[in-house]
Amino acid sequence: TVIRAAILIQNWYRFTMARLETRRRYSLSIFQSIEYADEQDQLQLSNFFTFMLDHCTHPDSVSQIFTTPGVPQGVDEDLCLREFEKQIDVPDSYYGPRLSFPLTVEDANALLHAFRNKQLLHARYVLQLLCETRRVLKEMPNITHLSTSYSKEITICGDLHGNLDDLLLIFYKNGLPSEQNHYIFNGDFVDRGKNSMEILIILFAFLLIYPNHLHLNRGNHEDYIINLRYGFTKEVVKKYKDHGKQILGLLRDIFSWLPLATIIDSKVLILHGGISDTTDLEFLNALERNKVRDHRIHILDILWSDPRSQNGCRPNKGRGGGCYFGPDVTAKLFKRYNLKMLIRSHEFKPEGYEISHDGKVITIFSASNYYEEGSNRGAYIKLSPELTPRFVQYQVSRQTKRRNLCQRVGTIESSALKSLREKIYAHRSELTSAFAQHDHNGTGTIPVNDWAAAMESVLQLDLPWRMLRPQLAQMSPDGEVDFMSCFYDLKIGQPMKEAQPALVETLCRYRKDLEIIFNIIDKDHSGLISLEEFGQMWKLFTSHLGIDGCDESIDKLVLSIDYNKDGYIDFNEFLEAFHVVHRLEKKAN
Repeated sequence: TVIRAAILIQNWYRFTMARLETRRRYSLSIFQSIEYADEQDQLQLSNFFTFMLDHCTHPDSVSQIFTTPGVPQGVDEDLCLREFEKQIDVPDSYYGPRLSFPLTVEDANALLHAFRNKQLLHARYVLQLLCETRRVLKEMPNITHLSTSYSKEITICGDLHGNLDDLLLIFYKNGLPSEQNHYIFNGDFVDRGKNSMEILIILFAFLLIYPNHLHLNRGNHEDYIINLRYGFTKEVVKKYKDHGKQILGLLRDIFSWLPLATIIDSKVLILHGGISDTTDLEFLNALERNKVRDHRIHILDILWSDPRSQNGCRPNKGRGGGCYFGPDVTAKLFKRYNLKMLIRSHEFKPEGYEISHDGKVITIFSASNYYEEGSNRGAYIKLSPELTPRFVQYQVSRQTKRRNLCQRVGTIESSALKSLREKIYAHRSELTSAFAQHDHNGTGTIPVNDWAAAMESVLQLDLPWRMLRPQLAQMSPDGEVDFMSCFYDLKIGQPMKEAQPALVETLCRYRKDLEIIFNIIDKDHSGLISLEEFGQMWKLFTSHLGIDGCDESIDKLVLSIDYNKDGYIDFNEFLEAFHVVHRLEKKAN
């Protein structure tokens, strides 16, 4: 009896753990699919900015996208330091670090201490630090060559995405950068997390102190347009209201000067994204990396590409940029340049790292809890002089240890499904039309297979829709899917009576894109744009995407929210009216 009970308990435990793992995996798949779909939208938006320059009747209003408004080109860097000292006073009430240049280890330690205690570095020192960083980066090659003969090990870190706690934990476990402790940070320092600015300040400070021992590669998020979408721009403007524009201008220039790759002992290639069948290291080393528009395809490949198990090189449809490269593409590049290993980042990995292409390609991802608390570990690599990688995993946690596995998976699943439902509702019209094509008798119900096919045909997220059906739609008594139940408990927040339903859905779907466009037009970050600018951008945007612009409806709507009739509107307030609200959550609150 005891043995039988033990077997039953064991089987129950295995079944429960398998179910939890299934829920965890499909939740992470939802997060990643939505993330990649968002990146597709972002790259389309980048194409739109080129379209704007070609078609806008006032091109000066959008030309700032491709210029740096911070410090004029050609300004002497030493003069730059002195000018900021003259122009910006640091009040006696400021108790944060006071930097002097050249920086010392004591300065770096002061910064770490301040950021642990939630202090901001004063704008004068930020601008001076950025000037110095730009000066150092401009002298660096596109591809940095390192040797392990000068160090016992080299530490390689992947994406941090504004998670300061991860960087502080890495330094706690692995030691601070020094002449004996070399680091490579492989891009995507910013966006998504709340402390991108602090991460940049720390990394740039150590770069200035140890320019031969700490190295930075550019990631796809070290990009002005990307930052507008994923939070870094807002973070800077919020933290540095008076000098945010100057800081962002300098950062845009700094990002363009970040090296593109690092090679260790002529054997290990380290870059952010990946390679393609046209990757040419000699060409990458020779191009003018600060002129991205002139070399967009080549830079897209190394910043956006992902490895896959299938041979060949094909467009990266998941992200909308770069390519998928197979083991044969890796082998070809290795043979041409006599390489042994490719270390890249760019992709979320539940364990913080992944090995592919028969051990030749390593993905390293250093942002733990990337999608949600408890969603993943972070990791970094310790590379020995024998070029043998050792992986160190970790997970920053304030709550995870106090919750059991079931609770942690439940939180991840709930957050993932919330994001997916918002995506579904933003495509309500298209989905309703797709469902109707399978509903031949007009019953409002269709077979599960047809429902799943319709979901994928419209959303193109490559998700296990049949498995997700119980979480997204109800079944009718006859065993078919009540397809309109997908939209229950969701609505557009704060609907305006002046807005037609089709216009509301369009605004909801493209809200992020429109916010970025309007923020670019809003040069002084006032949150206001003129009705003329609004109308022109809307017509260009809908024309570029080939969508119904509802021009007459949008004109009426915009006029209705110009409350004081001064010809300007608060576009953030306007767009906030068009987001998806979860009705049940609203009631619960």
